[in-house]
Amino acid sequence: MPEPTKKEENEVLAPAPAPPPEEPNKEKEAGTAPVKEPNKEKEAGTAPAKEPNKEKEAGTSPGKDEEDASPPGGLPPEWSIGESPVGEEQDKQNANSQLSILFVEKPQGGTVKVGENITFIAKVKAEDLLRKPTVKWFKGKWMDLASKAGKHLQLKETFERHSRVYTFEMQIIKAKENYAGNYRCEVTYKDKFDSCSFDLEVLESTGTTPNIDIRSAFKRSGEGQDDAGELDFSGLLKRREVKPQEEQPEVDVWELLKNAKPSEYEKIAFQYGITDLRGMLRRLKRMRRVEKKSAAFARILDPAYQVDKGGRVRFVVELADPKLEVKWYKNGQEIRPSTKYIFEHKGCERIMFINNCVLTDDSEYYVTAGDEKCSTELFVREPPVMVTKQLEDTKAYCGERVELECEVSEDDANVKWFKNGEEIIPGPKSRYHIRVEGKKHILIIDGATKADSAEYSVMTTGGQSSAKLSVDLKPLKILTPLTDQTVNLGKEICLKCEVSENITGKWTKNGLPVQETDHVKIVHKGRIHKLVIANALVEDEGDYVFTPDDYSVTLPAKVHVVDPPKINLDGLDADNTVTVIAGNKLRLEIPISGEPPPKALWSRADKAIMEGSGRIRSENYPDSTTLVIDIAEKDDSGVYHINLKNEAGEAHASIKIKVVDIPDPPVAPNVTDVGDDWCIMTWDPPLYDGGSPILGYFIERKKKQSSRWMRLNFDLCKETIFEPKKMIEGVAYEVRIFAVNAVGISKPSMPSKPFVPLAVTSPPTLLTVDSVTDTTVTMKWRPPDQIGAAGLDGYVLEYCFEGSTSAKQSDENGEAAYDLPADDWIPANTELIEKTKFTITGLPTDSRIYVRVKAVNAAGASEPKYYSQPILVKEIIEAPKIRIPRHLKQTYIRRVGEAINLVIPFQGKPRPELIWTKDGAPIDKNQINIRNSETDTIVFIRKAERSHSGKYDLQVKVEKFVETASIDIRVIDRPGPPQLVKIEDVWGENVALSWTPPRDDGNTAITGYTIQKADKKSMEWFTVIEHYHRTSATITELVIGNEYYFRVFAENMCGLSEDATMTKESAVIAKDGKIYKNPVYEDFDFTEAPMFTQPLVNTYAVAGYNATLNCSVRGNPKPKITWMKNKVVIKDDPRYRMFSNQGVCTLEIRKPSPYDGGTYCCKAVNDLGTVEIECKLEVKGGLSFCRLLLQGVPPNIIDSYLRDLHSSNPEE
Repeated sequence: MPEPTKKEENEVLAPAPAPPPEEPNKEKEAGTAPVKEPNKEKEAGTAPAKEPNKEKEAGTSPGKDEEDASPPGGLPPEWSIGESPVGEEQDKQNANSQLSILFVEKPQGGTVKVGENITFIAKVKAEDLLRKPTVKWFKGKWMDLASKAGKHLQLKETFERHSRVYTFEMQIIKAKENYAGNYRCEVTYKDKFDSCSFDLEVLESTGTTPNIDIRSAFKRSGEGQDDAGELDFSGLLKRREVKPQEEQPEVDVWELLKNAKPSEYEKIAFQYGITDLRGMLRRLKRMRRVEKKSAAFARILDPAYQVDKGGRVRFVVELADPKLEVKWYKNGQEIRPSTKYIFEHKGCERIMFINNCVLTDDSEYYVTAGDEKCSTELFVREPPVMVTKQLEDTKAYCGERVELECEVSEDDANVKWFKNGEEIIPGPKSRYHIRVEGKKHILIIDGATKADSAEYSVMTTGGQSSAKLSVDLKPLKILTPLTDQTVNLGKEICLKCEVSENITGKWTKNGLPVQETDHVKIVHKGRIHKLVIANALVEDEGDYVFTPDDYSVTLPAKVHVVDPPKINLDGLDADNTVTVIAGNKLRLEIPISGEPPPKALWSRADKAIMEGSGRIRSENYPDSTTLVIDIAEKDDSGVYHINLKNEAGEAHASIKIKVVDIPDPPVAPNVTDVGDDWCIMTWDPPLYDGGSPILGYFIERKKKQSSRWMRLNFDLCKETIFEPKKMIEGVAYEVRIFAVNAVGISKPSMPSKPFVPLAVTSPPTLLTVDSVTDTTVTMKWRPPDQIGAAGLDGYVLEYCFEGSTSAKQSDENGEAAYDLPADDWIPANTELIEKTKFTITGLPTDSRIYVRVKAVNAAGASEPKYYSQPILVKEIIEAPKIRIPRHLKQTYIRRVGEAINLVIPFQGKPRPELIWTKDGAPIDKNQINIRNSETDTIVFIRKAERSHSGKYDLQVKVEKFVETASIDIRVIDRPGPPQLVKIEDVWGENVALSWTPPRDDGNTAITGYTIQKADKKSMEWFTVIEHYHRTSATITELVIGNEYYFRVFAENMCGLSEDATMTKESAVIAKDGKIYKNPVYEDFDFTEAPMFTQPLVNTYAVAGYNATLNCSVRGNPKPKITWMKNKVVIKDDPRYRMFSNQGVCTLEIRKPSPYDGGTYCCKAVNDLGTVEIECKLEVKGGLSFCRLLLQGVPPNIIDSYLRDLHSSNPEE
């Protein structure tokens, strides 16, 4: 039988419907191959982009309601326009007309000769895709070609960055005859899906194909096979003959599977009715393992048993020891004796029978004897399904419903339908439907076409049947023929005809096919066919013919289009004005149209312009007319008329020609206002604009003493006002103007009068309240950011009372600005002040005032700087607070004779009372100078003496509030000499010395000693040891025979003592040998109780910025350090980090908040004692405090502001 054609292959590619929920179980009972079914389901129900195409190819709608609403003949209602898709070409056109989701170019079908190459290209737009889409190529419905890539098939993909388009190519190399058929390209990206089908036709394909079994189509080629890389799917594309089923001897499926290739598993499963192929393959894999030798079993179970449904199976094992107890299990459950399960004992043999086997008995069985077991697999095979009623040959007309019916031996058996040897997969959108009524199976074809003529066959596991279907056309009658038409240009052309059948057809014009476009519409509705051209063109004239598909009848008609003359002025302005520059040549070409070509006549002021060689002349052509003016003059401006005339009518138009020139220069500009580096200048337009509107102006400037002009703007200035900038303050300048129109630039204007840039300063900054009493307010501010060349003469401070002002708006810094008459503001100073601080006096108590300040120079007063809110004239009691500098929080050390100058800032209002005491007694002001101000107190000692050392206490008192602080001052001097130096022992070249510390240590610790020696003969002193810490030492390497004296200096941080203590006796280094007497040393006790050498100090921290507390401690053994906050030990808290290095202890608090403030304690403990030291940490209010502090606001003002803010928002 010949191989099916390309057209017949496409017609059977209809998707199958998605199976209902119970379908998987039904498939398992019916014995279908589970490995194959998921692919079928994917083809049938998971290709959303493919279904619309298939629906349109099949010509049916998925729903019953839509099916009922279809017009006669079985065509769906959506086929209301265009041609009815009868054959394969019509199916493709409708499929390709669907709106593509991802494709911008779909692969098109093609033809190739045997042995040649062909390439299919698909393009996907990547504008809306974040990554590369997934593309798959298929042969038929299920064959994925990715695994077939090799010497005959290559898949490529590229990406064009400029156009952002992915290009996917499939190249078939050295095509063979069996490569012909239907292919499909699928592209997916996330939830988007698109697909396209196309055909490949291989020419010079001759001969017939051998008859093969359908199961051979499942052969796959892969790695390790001889045909790797070949596109071996010819089994699915070749037609076969249906042979009567021959009886075959019983075959052991288990042995077939063990010896078969994996590619043949599905074929064997369908042929022999295997119900669970996946499970069988898993068990096959387990059975292939090598069984270990068993001590309990002399003979184990076979690897597998096979039995037909309803039959009986026998399991036999032989024991090595007959006394062992045997238990049988099925899927892990012990089997008990029953009528179904029968056990027998024969010597060492143990036998189990299973009667009346059913599909549920298909499972794993094992038997245990002692601690060992052996297992086997039982496979239950269903009996083959036979065809009891054969298919019958059928004839039908196009559009009719066709039913092919057969009967099988079993109810609901698994039956497959084929068309020309290719399997039919029905679906909800396909014209093919399969209905099952018990043993009866019916194939239904809705709206049959000639393409449905083929040989149809049905196959079961035990038989098959085939029949031929022949579909013919009905006789055609012409009810309404086409008529000749004559229409005007732009009118609608409608060619209409009606035939007796609902069929498709083709339109041709002058023998060429008519393609449907936006201009040409082809309408097909039932038996009526229309060709509609909305706006007739000259090109639409011709001979039109409608030819019904598959019929030899033609319906001709002629169309004639008439076109009156027209003038096309689209290239001109809205008012049809043409502008030409004086002295240039004008050649104005106007397109015209008309059939026959019209005659054109130009005129001006009722005077015709003739063709010739004059300065003003006309030139006429079939599709245009031209007006030529050589060397345009100003008098050539005016209105010109065009008259067209032909047999269809007349046309008239007017064109205005305008001759333009450059404008006159403007008059000299006026400078109306000046600033520090800018000015404002204005001017009037020129008297004559050159016949063209002024487009703008160019501005130039120069210094008065210079002759070099500089262009200020490169973009035209549209207005008659301009602001030059970036001038040097105090230098005289001149400016001038150029006028510009469409023709060019005018001559420059006369220069303006000279002017000098000079401007006021910027407003003062940081206007704040320094202090407030019951009758005064003290304000302070900072100088302006920009002063300029005019300098700064002084400031004017003004105020007004609340109630005489209204808020205008907030300025860019968030401060309130007020727009008041000049009379409402009262000057606080009658003369300019140079300082940035001033006190406003004579204010009523409890009143509220607004304050502003201005900077004044030679150019005038600057813009005022306003205080952000009204100020209450009332003295506020502020609790005192002393801010001890960091360097004074530990002992303050100075040498004798140095000056002491300590500045201690404090806060408090009204002005607090200060009391200084030293060691609890009042300070003698004759020796120590105390100087107090409103914000700090100074302790000054011109020449410090040791008597000035002590503890100084400061008490700041505001009414009932008291704040105290202490400062330790230590005045140090050089120490005195050691008290006594004596020679302890002399031996060999060594002398042992010892001494006692000095009585006067200079008010500081002794840091070391310096030892010198002198020969008695010369008494010249030489230093032997420096910075020695002990009070005994051994002097070595002395000269034998000499006599030495020794002296010792004491040393502290001020230096060596002025005098030294010398030994009273001398040490003689004898020449004779002397027995050395080892001195007796007592072990020095290095143990020491912990002691803080550097205390903790009170610290202020800013919220959000890391803070550290530091102290130093010594002790032996090394003390254990513990940190506490408010007497609570800090432990395992990630907000704290503790360090200890060489006795320096550090506590780091990460990004503290106000709640981290409190009393912190460092505790050191060892075996000899415990010592603690405390300090206070205060966390200020976050970024506000930091920002105000950086802006120069005093800390007392910040604290007052934060307290007011906290009292007004207690919840925060």
